[in-house]
Amino acid sequence: MNNFRIGFGYDVHQLEEKVDFWLGGIKIPHHKGAVGHSDADVLIHVICDALLGAANLRDIGYHFSDQDPQYKGIDSKLLLKEVMRLVVDSGYALGNLDATICLQKPKINPFIPQMKKCLSEVMQVTENQVSIKATTTENLGFVGRQEGVSAYCVALIHQPNQPIK
Repeated sequence: MNNFRIGFGYDVHQLEEKVDFWLGGIKIPHHKGAVGHSDADVLIHVICDALLGAANLRDIGYHFSDQDPQYKGIDSKLLLKEVMRLVVDSGYALGNLDATICLQKPKINPFIPQMKKCLSEVMQVTENQVSIKATTTENLGFVGRQEGVSAYCVALIHQPNQPIK
């Protein structure tokens, strides 16, 4: 078994008026929010997929089906906590993750420190292990038209206390 593994996550959510906007575990003040079966936190969803992929544990939809009513409106931080448990139970620990949020408006750079704090607490890792960046799409595509939000994430996991092979 390899000591280091890398996973990748990608997700998209539609934006709608008068919906709460949850991103990185915090509520962002904005007139539009993401819609989905859960709270539609696109950043947490890509982190979950990157971690699950790295551990070869399939994807977020496999573990938390959008057809299952128990997950309707669920706080995605609960999903992330469970994903971290699955990763740790599989013998891995987080090395680091690097995520990028694609969003035209609102500007979220001021919220990144709060997101890092929230996510690191949920995952029980240091803030230094969680990198979050934001970009626009220069008014191009569904993100540029403010119809949706997308995010990407890569995660590095490793087997702690194992010699490097």
